[in-house]
Amino acid sequence: MARIFLTLGAINAFLCVAFGAFGAHGLKQRLSTDMLAVYQTGVQYHFYHALGLLAVGLMLLHFPASRPIAFSGWLMLAGIVLFSVSLYALSLTGIRGLGMITPFGGVAFLSAWAMFAYGSWAAK
Repeated sequence: MARIFLTLGAINAFLCVAFGAFGAHGLKQRLSTDMLAVYQTGVQYHFYHALGLLAVGLMLLHFPASRPIAFSGWLMLAGIVLFSVSLYALSLTGIRGLGMITPFGGVAFLSAWAMFAYGSWAAK
């Protein structure tokens, strides 16, 4: 399981750099300042949670049987999809309804960190 989260973290970190560069160079002239800020928020939280996935993988190297830590990784991945991807889509399409998905990603992120804390405390 550790290898899965280390790989997911590395892939997501790669994507963050690519999406960030695309936003800074490819979208600067195409998006309004507000929509570019929305896009960058997606990249920012995506990157935080790519690093979180790496932390989950490293913790699982030490506590491979920890279900709470593994579950926190899946919640982080769900948060990336629901939060960051919805912000990418909102900023690129302008469809405001996509913003209704974003809070579910925020809840997934919060739940992931709570579960990570619990798993870290309870790990044996």
